[in-house]
Amino acid sequence: MNSYIELCRQAALDILKPGKKELDRGLSLHRESLVFDAYGFAPRGIVDSKKLQDAVASGASREKIRALTEEMEAISNATIPDVGEEFRRAWDASGVSCIFQNAGEEGQDPLKLLKRMARYIYISDKMSGYVKKAANPEEIMSLKADGRRAFYLTCNGVPLAGRWEHVEDELEYIHIFFQLGCRMMHLTYNRQNLLGSGCGECFDGGLSDMGRAAILEMNKTGIIVDVAHSGNRTGLEAAKASQKPMVASHSVCASLNNHCRAKTDDTIRAIAESGGYVGICCIPGFLGGNQDIAAFLDHIDYIAKNFGVDYVAIGTDCGYVSTRNAEERAKAGQIPAGLPGFEGLWPARSLDNTYVEEPHSLAWTNWPLFTVGLVQRGYKDEEIQKIIGGNVLRVARAALLPGGN
Repeated sequence: MNSYIELCRQAALDILKPGKKELDRGLSLHRESLVFDAYGFAPRGIVDSKKLQDAVASGASREKIRALTEEMEAISNATIPDVGEEFRRAWDASGVSCIFQNAGEEGQDPLKLLKRMARYIYISDKMSGYVKKAANPEEIMSLKADGRRAFYLTCNGVPLAGRWEHVEDELEYIHIFFQLGCRMMHLTYNRQNLLGSGCGECFDGGLSDMGRAAILEMNKTGIIVDVAHSGNRTGLEAAKASQKPMVASHSVCASLNNHCRAKTDDTIRAIAESGGYVGICCIPGFLGGNQDIAAFLDHIDYIAKNFGVDYVAIGTDCGYVSTRNAEERAKAGQIPAGLPGFEGLWPARSLDNTYVEEPHSLAWTNWPLFTVGLVQRGYKDEEIQKIIGGNVLRVARAALLPGGN
């Protein structure tokens, strides 16, 4: 661990204040268990400040600069030895066995979705001695037994052909992306699309006919339906339409903090009845503006106590970033802000406290202390193992079974 990881860990310990038995039991259980982040990010590396400077000087678009930055932060782990070493140390500190990796950009354009996926396939090829893209849950377990980490890939959208001639032809890319390794897809991403309403819309119109068709195709193909960024009516209707377990991979409970990204009790219940889960995220603003690990555990408790321990997971929606990256970005100078993104249409103050840079108790490398916190709250070992990975593994297996659930 480096000093940043140590500071984050201490911040969590100062809140939890575990006794020695609680700490030892939690850390031991974490090491022994399959730990499956229901939605997250592998540690990110560094940008090349010279390349960023050159891109800005050449008049590159805001989108081009953003894509270049993202690519450098991803693949520098596989191309720069000391950055790769920090990548491995951060992942080791987390104790995470597998990440449901965000590997498809927000939207429905197959080529746009493909760009991010290519980066993680590249990392898997270059760093296969440490981390590998898994094709199925059994491979995840095999990699863990071998002492390696796993990616399980997810896209932030359902790829559509865009020809608008036949429903079956329009959905053909679902099958192609499955062959590339995608195992989960967002039905919507905050905004209204052809499948349903996003969580950031002022009016939730629910699931469209095309959305129902997409869900059935995902069920048939083996891809998990994810409504983390969908409106609650859309999520509720999707859960009822799905013939297999479906999820909100990284969200929070509206009863504890009524944020637009939160799920109501009705939606949580429908997801649980499908056999799926709600993954609780580590975004302070979604948890009520609170960076406190205790607030995060409160949301886990809420689902476990009101709907059952089988239907809650942890989908951090965050990741470690190299301690060198801020310095490299600063060297690049001022990056043009460009036009505001669609996030500007979200309800007022929805993005407050979304990401925090300073050491804090919800850091991704604090995963072992999430387990310690569950020990403190009285969960049995087998219940904790479901929350930290078993429930995600169960749904991943169900998705690949023929027929319904």
